[in-house]
Amino acid sequence: MEDVIIVGGGPVGLLLACELKLAGADPLVLEAADGERRRTRSLGLRSLNARTMQSLALRGLVEPVERAQWEMLDNLSAERQDPGEAGDVVALMLEILRKGQVRGHFAGLPILDPEGNAQYVMLRQDRLEELLAERATAMGVRIRQGCAVTDVVQDGSSVTAVLDDGRAVRGAYLAGCDGGRSVVRKRAGFAFDGTPPTMTGRTAVAELADPSMVTSSLRGPGGLVNLSLVPGEIATIEFDGGPGDRDTPVTAAELQDSLQRVTGKDVVVRRLVTGIRYSDNARHAESYRKGRVLLAGDAAHVHSPIGGQGLNLGLQDAFNLGWRLGLVARGAAPQSLLDRYTAERHPVAARVLRNARAQVALMRPGAQVDALREVLGEVIGLPEAWQHFAGMMDGTAIDYAPGAAVPLTGRFVPAGLPLTGPAGVAELLRDGHGLLIGGSVPGVEATGPGARPGGLEAVLAGHGDRVRFARAEAGADLGGASALLVRPDGYVAWAGEPDGARDALTTWFGPPAAAAA
Repeated sequence: MEDVIIVGGGPVGLLLACELKLAGADPLVLEAADGERRRTRSLGLRSLNARTMQSLALRGLVEPVERAQWEMLDNLSAERQDPGEAGDVVALMLEILRKGQVRGHFAGLPILDPEGNAQYVMLRQDRLEELLAERATAMGVRIRQGCAVTDVVQDGSSVTAVLDDGRAVRGAYLAGCDGGRSVVRKRAGFAFDGTPPTMTGRTAVAELADPSMVTSSLRGPGGLVNLSLVPGEIATIEFDGGPGDRDTPVTAAELQDSLQRVTGKDVVVRRLVTGIRYSDNARHAESYRKGRVLLAGDAAHVHSPIGGQGLNLGLQDAFNLGWRLGLVARGAAPQSLLDRYTAERHPVAARVLRNARAQVALMRPGAQVDALREVLGEVIGLPEAWQHFAGMMDGTAIDYAPGAAVPLTGRFVPAGLPLTGPAGVAELLRDGHGLLIGGSVPGVEATGPGARPGGLEAVLAGHGDRVRFARAEAGADLGGASALLVRPDGYVAWAGEPDGARDALTTWFGPPAAAAA
């Protein structure tokens, strides 16, 4: 029997597999499509926001991701033969990305950091998948392509994935990372309520008879058109009530009609290589767990792509779920730890769905919306409002314990928190352990020269296979607490006084090893 079956080998499923492996579980990834089919579906560019980049830093993945971005953008810049609009856009993106100014955008209204402290990456989804697949394979994760799951059946002790060829794979747990039309979600019976589509988006690789007839515009009378940074890619959005049959292949005639409606010009599409449709259908699973089946990414929530939040939301699901499901699957923690997954991630996705709907409303054609955009643009320029929108769009406002007595609880651990040893917080979290950080106060010092009996490191006994100890430098700001317990995903699980550390360790990482045995 498998520890965890992951259905879906996209970025979310692959990252989840890596996190499970770090936590000591042995996942199996089942992906329906082969590599070539996935590449043809990866149209447009995806953005990785500040919180995702901070999370990737905990796993040593920032450098390869940023390198992939610069290689892509440099290649795109070199491919531009003329200094037209598209070439200017590539040059502009290169400039503001290198200056560290991009925090995101809200319905096309830019959120830029003039101080140059932003973390933001753009790259193709298939390239991100390649990087994550390389990491997963190097870690020993098994990935099976061409394995389409048609049914999910669970009992009290296991869950079975039924494949389209009749084979069955049995596991202790199953994670559905199989996208917005998730088979796992449907077959496992998750409620998936929300609002129907109001717009139709099309992105295609196509050849136009006269490319000069089309320029990018967010505010056309019939919708919007966007010439991608990727040569040959073009996108339209029309506010027409949503697409009909999404499974019917996009044709050159369909794209041509859409371009003509949006631009008001007689645009001619000579050839269409491939294309996709999408909408602002916004739906949310009532829970992310049903027994031994869990959901992550688009399988749990779908919304408009405007704002570039979907991929980040899914990757953060994987970071949140991976360490806890790994501990449970290997028997180190009780199943109740999984209940916190929905409790933490569901409100985050609900806020994203809310702002995604608001962004769609702000993209609609019309003089009234034009005026509203102008007013909102002025509001975003106010310092407090800018911080609010920046934190919302780049994920840094996430708080898993709002109203906690110690403000750091539920927030991402400060990256620059000074520790006494040679390694920083990110390095100590690299292999998926948790981290207990003691401050420089009596009763908190580690064992060794000058140690105090009964200090925090002694409390750690029995959890050493899951949690490491580190000491903060004198004067380090622990938010008013004497100790912090940091989860493998970088969030502070608990902050308080040393006498509460033992209970916090058991709550978040299961009982001590001797008790668990």
